[in-house]
Amino acid sequence: MSSLRNTDIARLRAHHRLMWRIRKLEEAALRGLKAGVVLGAIHPSIGQEAVAAGAVGNLRRDDILLSTHRGHGHTLAKGADSEAMLRELFGRVGGTCGGKGGSMHIADFSVGMLGANGVVGANIVIAAGSAHAIKLRGEDRVVCCIFGDGAINRGPFLEGLNWAAVFKLPVLFVCEDNGFAATTRTSTMTAGGGPAVRAEAFGIPATLVDGNDVQAVDEAAARLIGEIRAGGGPRFLHAKTYRLTGHTGVDPAAYRPAAEVEAARMLEPILRCAEVLRSAGLSEAELEADRGAAEAEMDIAYEAAFAAPYPGPEEAFRDVQDAGSPEEVAF
Repeated sequence: MSSLRNTDIARLRAHHRLMWRIRKLEEAALRGLKAGVVLGAIHPSIGQEAVAAGAVGNLRRDDILLSTHRGHGHTLAKGADSEAMLRELFGRVGGTCGGKGGSMHIADFSVGMLGANGVVGANIVIAAGSAHAIKLRGEDRVVCCIFGDGAINRGPFLEGLNWAAVFKLPVLFVCEDNGFAATTRTSTMTAGGGPAVRAEAFGIPATLVDGNDVQAVDEAAARLIGEIRAGGGPRFLHAKTYRLTGHTGVDPAAYRPAAEVEAARMLEPILRCAEVLRSAGLSEAELEADRGAAEAEMDIAYEAAFAAPYPGPEEAFRDVQDAGSPEEVAF
């Protein structure tokens, strides 16, 4: 992490609080999965909190965010309400999508979060389209698109980056590289120099950063977003991190050596951030207060979401568009 003399302590403390909020939200989601109130898979981001805090923390409320199936932390960092998010995961009234989207499709348009996506890489082309709309409207907003290292081997990666580069679109592509495409080590199925090299092949400037160093992610994202907002076109941020849990909430991750996971645990972002804050003079009580506040928030949110009612049958088709009969419209 950067030297202490270059550290904005107030900002780093805010990152510390946010990362604990993300961690405790994920733990609440796993608690809900175990209790049977989360139906379907969830993909925890425990261990990857610095990417959400550092990158998304540099966006304005009116900027656009698109995420992956592992999108809880990104959504919370963009400003979504924790209780509304848990209501969504539990399929309840008051969820950010009315309880209809669930974990892999969580969205909150009110804070510019256009949605997580259960289709790997699909958010990349949506980001290019969103950024193109912003450019056509002459706005200074920025689109941030986060995807994993497995997504760079899918067609939408090529298509989305190419479109963004050709039209010089205001989008920050963030590869949240945890080293695994689901349960497969990405290095065993990725040719060439990896994400940043592929981005540079399109003429998109790429920056590699330690994705477990929230200050480094913050500084890199701030610089890149500033360049984009000034009209510089797309930028690419390659953040190397590590997830401490399995791919899903029920994955024991037996495909990874235990020693590897334990070594990564010693380098996880909240621990590293706390070490710098201690060096800056923060007490253990202050650091514990950040953790405690996050835990209390998520406990309250969990209980409220658990107690919330399910949507009524009349809500089933409320958000479904009826375009008419194909025979009448198309023929």
